[in-house]
Amino acid sequence: MNDKLSEFLNIENDKHMGASCAGNALFVEFRLSMSTPSSSFTPDLSVSAAVKALGWVQSEREEAFVAWLQKQVLPHGLYPESVHSASADASFRRYFRVLGQNGSFIVMDAPPDKENCQPFVSIAALFASAGLKVPAILNWDSMHGFMLLSDLGAQTMMQVLTTSAAIDAAALFNQATDALVMLQKSSKPGLLPIYDEALLRRELDLFPEWYVSQHKHCVLSTEQLHILQQTFDRLIKVNLAAPQVFVHRDFMPRNLMVDSNDADQRLGVLDFQDAVYGPVTYDIASLMRDAFASWDEDVCLDVTVRYWEKARKAGLMDFEDWHSDFGTFYRSVEWMGLQRHLKVAGIFARLTLRDGKPKYLADTPRFIAYMRATCARYRELFPLSRLLDQIEGSSAAVGFSFGRV
Repeated sequence: MNDKLSEFLNIENDKHMGASCAGNALFVEFRLSMSTPSSSFTPDLSVSAAVKALGWVQSEREEAFVAWLQKQVLPHGLYPESVHSASADASFRRYFRVLGQNGSFIVMDAPPDKENCQPFVSIAALFASAGLKVPAILNWDSMHGFMLLSDLGAQTMMQVLTTSAAIDAAALFNQATDALVMLQKSSKPGLLPIYDEALLRRELDLFPEWYVSQHKHCVLSTEQLHILQQTFDRLIKVNLAAPQVFVHRDFMPRNLMVDSNDADQRLGVLDFQDAVYGPVTYDIASLMRDAFASWDEDVCLDVTVRYWEKARKAGLMDFEDWHSDFGTFYRSVEWMGLQRHLKVAGIFARLTLRDGKPKYLADTPRFIAYMRATCARYRELFPLSRLLDQIEGSSAAVGFSFGRV
């Protein structure tokens, strides 16, 4: 393997662990040294060998990827020999990073029989028109599900928050809520699927189906089922009453990218293909009640209050007394968060039991804790709190904190 390419790939791996300065310096050196067209650059590592290292279930798909990647070399100045794994998510999509003469690029691998890329393409254009920093789609092979994207950086907001002791977390959350309000201000009905009662109920039903029945092997009694359905009805009623806006549906630090070279200090936004038109409370609940990390309650309150102030100025809080009373707004945020927690617990169980991805279920205790904390604050949710204790086979002391009961 070419020494510079080998060293660059090692540095790229280090960057994912939080070390970026040395990688950036070497990247510049490597890029400047590759002044000849990529078609004439022949390092020891062949394109086919680099692609094979990515791991393919079907040889036909591997061959199609090689053919497609080679077609991108001249138009975009790629060095296809540098392609390597960048990340994967809970879906069947995978992401690779490939070096180019003027920077790096991201490649999406989304098998069309398992993933529909059209929503990603359409919503990318919609969110870009709203002013958000999203990946530019440079090439899309819709037949095979390969896509070449601009690279928004190697560090997520989550990585920065958890690996850097000197980071200004408040500044990052401020950038995140700036992006969220910008998105919500641009909202128009009829452009995205509606987050209606049917969808809310389908999501909630994942909890008894996959978490309670399949994962916990718990058979609910008629009374317990009644409590669950009564709670679902209340959650749906509260959430549908909220003002409707564009909803990302996974607006959390893992899907927000930090680029220190961006003069505007904007966070990149990823994983938006499931966006809908729904409750204004959803994305702020996602941001502060993360699937993979928990923030202190005072942090959650502080960020949510600051978001509320921005949203008020943008005219997004003109509903009931939300404009003047943060408490009533925050109650709806918590109830929206509870709907999401129930849904995600079911999804994580399904990912483990159906899709063979057990790492997600390890975060379920975080969601049970979120649910219990919310239920403890509102009398209407006390029955769900007791039901959760029965499902989990434990009892938890009921505590009270801020919020309305």
